[in-house]
Amino acid sequence: MLLKRVWVACAAVLFPCTLLLAQTAPVVKTTQGDATGKWFRNGLQKAFLGLPYAAPPVGDLRWKAPQPPARWSGMRDATKFGARCEQWHVWDDYIFQDAGPSEDCLFLNVYTPAKAKATSKLPVMVWIHGGGFIAGAGSEPRYSDSPLVDRGVVLVTLNYRLGVFGFLATNDLAKENGGHAGNYGLMDVVAALQWVKANIAAFGGDAGNVTIFGESAGSFAVSALTVAPSAHGLFQKFIGESGALFNGAIPMGTMDQRGKRDQVWADSTGAKSLAELRAMPADKVLDSVKNSRGAGFSPVQDGVFLPESLADAYAAGRQVHVPAIIGWNHDERTGTLSKDMTAAKWKAYAAEHYGARPDEFLKAFPGDTDEQAIRSADDLTTAQFIALAPWKWAEADVATGKVPVYRYRFDQPSPAERLHPLPRAFHSAELEYVFGTQDVRQGATWKPEARRLSMQMMDYWTNFAKTGDPNGKGLPKWPRYDQDKAVIHLDSTITAGPDSTRAEFEFLTSAEAKH
Repeated sequence: MLLKRVWVACAAVLFPCTLLLAQTAPVVKTTQGDATGKWFRNGLQKAFLGLPYAAPPVGDLRWKAPQPPARWSGMRDATKFGARCEQWHVWDDYIFQDAGPSEDCLFLNVYTPAKAKATSKLPVMVWIHGGGFIAGAGSEPRYSDSPLVDRGVVLVTLNYRLGVFGFLATNDLAKENGGHAGNYGLMDVVAALQWVKANIAAFGGDAGNVTIFGESAGSFAVSALTVAPSAHGLFQKFIGESGALFNGAIPMGTMDQRGKRDQVWADSTGAKSLAELRAMPADKVLDSVKNSRGAGFSPVQDGVFLPESLADAYAAGRQVHVPAIIGWNHDERTGTLSKDMTAAKWKAYAAEHYGARPDEFLKAFPGDTDEQAIRSADDLTTAQFIALAPWKWAEADVATGKVPVYRYRFDQPSPAERLHPLPRAFHSAELEYVFGTQDVRQGATWKPEARRLSMQMMDYWTNFAKTGDPNGKGLPKWPRYDQDKAVIHLDSTITAGPDSTRAEFEFLTSAEAKH
């Protein structure tokens, strides 16, 4: 009662109650020990940051499956982000709020509504960040100050091992581990989901209602988890934004292919054994990678964590059978092939690259005018870079999943600014809309219709997390792709209709099959 009176007094005289806030900081009891977090978003949320979900993957644990985290005594400070995983500066729009990179990086962050308690059983949304499997972290501002949580969900963001530390798959590592290697970064995500299952009730979450969602490499990871045996049962819904391991931007090689290739890199470091390679300082490992092929480490069909290709697993119906949202952006990759494109050049391109079937190509990607040729060139590069793979993913899930599948295309052009001088729905442009964090983009001016779309998308995403259906009061109807083959177009005015790009993807798929 006394505490309540003090709060009233603080509000009445409008002075900061620093001491009171320190005394009433939120506390949670996890399986590893107690932790104190902080109030967030002006008291609307509780945030618990930098919680370890696995042991530090250092020393002898480098390039091994994640191990259980240690318990701690006393009260852990969970008010600051843990270190991001080892990486170098790749993209200017990747901004972090942690202290820096480290191999000791297997941390997650939990955001929960202020009133959530252990009996609340709120839906849980676990975010897997993008970054080509070489960059990114859960501490990025576009994920960390999100009104998603205010809609009655628990949000978890996490780090996972990247690049050479997360996906090295040499012959030597395979010999050490019964014939398989790699995928440590994906194993980290599974370990984080296991941690969520064991602990999320203490934060007000429902361990039986977990949605995994991710963008770009995070979406590739989501697709992988749908067929990874160790991930089955750890989530009940998924959302894939711009990416899937159905070939595309990040093809998944077999253990035989990767073992030989990665061994060449390992031998080039001068290390004479795995022990020497594990003892090499992390910065020296990164330097060696940058001096060779840079972004060459990604998921591998290792025979255990990923027993088979995603295409084979889905064809046989061995994926998880849970509701899905799958989509991508209108302009995933533009301005490359289309630069200085004309109708005449486009017809020449068709003859050169699809000489046996130029008419079929031009029917799928028409170019009767210069303007049409430019748009078709951008559609082709968007498909080849990203869109074809999630299209195949959605088609495969519809064929054998027997669960609701919802498809979207994000069409809203983002405002022009320094990093993105043209207003396009570029790769990753949907992120600030999904999380409602548009104000973290410096130099961008957001129109009211853009903010309205963000509110609608947050409603769609959280409705889906709650019920497996994105539809809800006040929202334009989102039809099921598995029933109507209809796609929702997320734009300043939301519309839904038939898949207008099906001919493009069917042609490219048939062209792949004939090579």
